Amino acid sequence: MFYVYLLKSKKDKKFYIGLTSNLKRRFKEHNNGYTRSTKGRRPFDIIYYEAYLNFEDAKTRESRLKKFKNSYTELKKRIPRSLKEV
Repeated sequence: MFYVYLLKSKKDKKFYIGLTSNLKRRFKEHNNGYTRSTKGRRPFDIIYYEAYLNFEDAKTRESRLKKFKNSYTELKKRIPRSLKEV
């Protein structure tokens, strides 16, 4: 399985979109500071994730969320308000 995930920084309240084949390991890497792009924004909560059977579908979804504001906006509408305020 491949996962497209959305993290929220507890420090700056901003979101991060990523892709991985091992969600638990990747989440630990983000929170332990092993990821350069998120190191200064720790700690994180996993707000949302989607599972895909193949890498190509997951990569396409991640790319669309990052490139197209409308896709990202629609995703944020799907997330309950209580999770956005974590």
